[in-house]
Amino acid sequence: MHGYVNQPIASGIDLPGEIRKMKLAKNAVILGHYYITAELQDISDFLGDSLALAQQAQKTDADLILFVGVHFMGETAKILNPDKKVIVPDLNAGCSLAESAPAEAFQAFKIQHPDHKVISYINCSAEIKALSDVIVTSSNAMKIVESFPKEQPLIFAPDKNLGNYINSVTGRQMVLWNGACMVHEKYSLEKIVKLMDEQPKALFIAHPECEQQVLLVADFIGSTTALLNYVAKSEASEFIVATESGILHQMQRNCPDKIFIPAPSIDSTCGCNDCSYMKLNTIQKLYLALKYEKPEIILDPSIIEKAKIPILRMLELSI
Repeated sequence: MHGYVNQPIASGIDLPGEIRKMKLAKNAVILGHYYITAELQDISDFLGDSLALAQQAQKTDADLILFVGVHFMGETAKILNPDKKVIVPDLNAGCSLAESAPAEAFQAFKIQHPDHKVISYINCSAEIKALSDVIVTSSNAMKIVESFPKEQPLIFAPDKNLGNYINSVTGRQMVLWNGACMVHEKYSLEKIVKLMDEQPKALFIAHPECEQQVLLVADFIGSTTALLNYVAKSEASEFIVATESGILHQMQRNCPDKIFIPAPSIDSTCGCNDCSYMKLNTIQKLYLALKYEKPEIILDPSIIEKAKIPILRMLELSI
């Protein structure tokens, strides 16, 4: 069974042109994440990080939402728009970080810490969101964690690296769920330091999902959007970038005169800077998803009701 529409496409068809026509006819909106391919980024109506896309999903007046990212992002759009049809190009586009926190195991973990409030990174399943008090993204995590009183015990899930980074900056002692993103865990500190020596003019910038040892040598640490803003404003002309490689397209588009080098991974042959899940999205699958209006994100109404509360709380705290 395919997680996407598996139908033939006529040869020679202008896929971007046909997608734009169908989008208008169906009153559809295409939401794209910075980690998808350049071709898909360019055809998206709104491009952003998880926070910006959640905000866009909340206020869209489109009848059909086509989310080009990974599964949990489509779920978030559905939670915010339960009465609208939300489709994705490929249901198989999961997330290693979301998969690292199974709902049943997390429920048991939560029971072991009864006095703790649960802060969950948006990179988690709808079921984990339903077990949370508030959701955060890398853009607003610090602000939302700091909105809790210092004496309030907290659980942070599922990303131990982001949670550890926030603990180190804020002095908090949040209890961390042991989850991580496969892309951000595969950077080689040794190779990064060597590259920094070879490229002395380059600044090293990193996403807080990276391991602590990598973050310790970074010139700047920030969310996807923060990294984009930093390179645009910086007087430096060269950057070594430790996050999913899809972001380099936007960086190059915004700053054509600057040089962006993907940070090296442990295995230079594996393409570890790419999220294999994000790259399951293709323009062919996008075209077919829009044409047939599937595969559709379907969630249990009770999960939607519970998960919506912490997402709305995040959006209120992010204004």
